[in-house]
Amino acid sequence: MADQGSTADGSPWVDVPRELADHMRPHLDEVADAMMQEIQTRVREYDRPGDGFYSETLRLAVERVLHYFVERVADPGHDPSAVTDFFRAIGRGEAGEGRSLDAMQTAMRVGGMVAWRRIAEGADALHASPRMLGAVGEVLMQFQDELAAAAVEGYSQAKAAVAGEMQRRRKRLLDLLLADPPAAPEAIADLAAAAHWPVPRTVAAVALDGPHREAALRPAFPPDVLADLTRRTPSLIIPDPDGPGRAKIVDRALSGTLAAVGPTVPVVEAARSSQWAGKTLHLVQRGVIEPGDGVIRCVEHMSTLILFQDEELVTALADLRLAPLAHLRTSQQDRLAETLLAWLQSGRNANEVAMRLHVHPQTVRYRLRQLEELFGDQLLDPDLRFDLEIVLRARIYCSALGVGR
Repeated sequence: MADQGSTADGSPWVDVPRELADHMRPHLDEVADAMMQEIQTRVREYDRPGDGFYSETLRLAVERVLHYFVERVADPGHDPSAVTDFFRAIGRGEAGEGRSLDAMQTAMRVGGMVAWRRIAEGADALHASPRMLGAVGEVLMQFQDELAAAAVEGYSQAKAAVAGEMQRRRKRLLDLLLADPPAAPEAIADLAAAAHWPVPRTVAAVALDGPHREAALRPAFPPDVLADLTRRTPSLIIPDPDGPGRAKIVDRALSGTLAAVGPTVPVVEAARSSQWAGKTLHLVQRGVIEPGDGVIRCVEHMSTLILFQDEELVTALADLRLAPLAHLRTSQQDRLAETLLAWLQSGRNANEVAMRLHVHPQTVRYRLRQLEELFGDQLLDPDLRFDLEIVLRARIYCSALGVGR
């Protein structure tokens, strides 16, 4: 069609006779009536009997389109901003009402069909040539495309604004949930409603290692997961984490990411879950806890978390309980500490200790005699044995970190 009606500058409007606008103007009200009737007949969404305001709005849109089209025919350089701004506003309005643009685009096609029908009917009276008709048809379709593009632009702008505001509300909600001291349940409920987040019975917080690109992670999560990957420690809130299939969803979404999942808690205690997730992640980063496949759950490492809850206190207890080993060489300390822990863990069975350590039972018995000489009656006291197991476990973790006791 460009070959039929376009000039060298690519604009078909200049090939439409200017005098055609004078022939169109007296018929605009009649054409508007026909468009209104056809649109309301063929597009159900625009058929609203008794809704005078809506009919007036539709009439206004039809008249603006027709008048602008005629002015553009009369002057191809006529500024299109007035009508395109109008259709951007329509697009924003449709988005704001939660509707798609399907009905509006159908109405535009129906209106264009009516306009073309009227032009074709008057072609004989105007002695229109096929070239002129081709140019008119092309500008009519181009005009529709311009208006549709403006509506889509306005629609997209409104959708992006709504999505951005919703995301901001969800980030504020996540901040509120992770606040310490905890926020009031009423405040959480109010912001959750504004963020369209159904308040669950339980949640689990997730701490992620290092910076992450939100666009890369978010599509993997269900829409009820709250995320803020811009925090110093990127964080998530998983609703109903123990529900059917939820653990697999989380693992799949976090695949390839070092993350610690906090314990399941009531919603108002989300900050506590986040604190434990952060502590777990810190111990993974230090090498105390093995990262495994990348997703670590706090509940599987509670004893380690307890051990490292107050490292200064554990150090003080170790200095006290392991004092009998202090005068030995480091290699002797390591062998005897390893043997003592295995003995405590195996129910004080020398043969089992030998199997655990892969050494001869006689070697174990020799070491145990040394330990009895060093610790004396302390090994007979259940409370002291408990203390010893705590500090010996901590000693192993610290040895793995290269920290001496």
